[in-house]
Order: sequence, then C-alpha cells, then structure tokens
Amino acid sequence: MKDDISFEKAMTDLEKLADELEKDDLDLDTSVKKFEEGMELSKKCNEMLKNAEKKITILIDGEEKDFVAKDD
Repeated sequence: MKDDISFEKAMTDLEKLADELEKDDLDLDTSVKKFEEGMELSKKCNEMLKNAEKKITILIDGEEKDFVAKDD
C-alpha cells in the first residue's frame, strides 16, 4: 500500500474490499489477503484522522490563545 494515499482513496478502497469480502465467493486464502489489506487501510485511515484531529486541535488552541491575548 502506498504511504501517500489520500484518505478518500483509502476509504474507497476499503469499501471495495468490504464489498468483495461480503460476497462469500472468495476462497480462504484470497479472503485472508483481502482482510489483511483492509486492516492496513483501516490503520492508515485511522492514522490520517488522528493527524487531522491533532492539527485541528493545534489550530483551535492557537486561535483561543490569540483571542484571549487580544482581550487582555
């Protein structure tokens, strides 16, 4: 899996993998491989969401400090 994949692309790929796994027409080895791919995509999405949350928190905290400083 590419490290530079976008969140949207990762989510689309994850949805496709889930759809394929739900069809029940895959052999066990293929199912396990697709499940592993899905877990990697899920971890990547989770990591991207956590990073975005950190950035937003930093931005909000910075604005709150600026706002408080302006009122003093």
